[in-house]
Amino acid sequence: MEFTLTGIIVALIVGLVIGALGRLVVPGKQNIPLWLTMVVGVVAALLGTVIARAAGVADTAGFDWIEFFFQVVLAAIGVALVAGVGGRRRLTR
Repeated sequence: MEFTLTGIIVALIVGLVIGALGRLVVPGKQNIPLWLTMVVGVVAALLGTVIARAAGVADTAGFDWIEFFFQVVLAAIGVALVAGVGGRRRLTR
C-alpha cells in the first residue's frame, strides 16, 4: 500500500465529513475538538470500508451507500463514546 500526499489529504477530508455526519446523528451537544472528530471519522471510514468489503457490499455500481451507512454509524458510535468518556472526565475533576 502506497501513501501519497493526495491520499492523505483525501482521507482527512473524508474523515472530517464522516466525523461531522457522525456528530449530527448523535443527539445532544458533544464537547470534543474538531481534530478528534476528524480522527474518529478517519477511523470510522476505514473500519466501515473493511466491514463493507467483508460483507461483500463495498463494490457496487455508483455510490456505495451501504459502505457509507456503515461509516456514518461507526462515526456516530465513536463520537458518542469519545464524548461520553470526555464528559465523565470533566465531571470528576
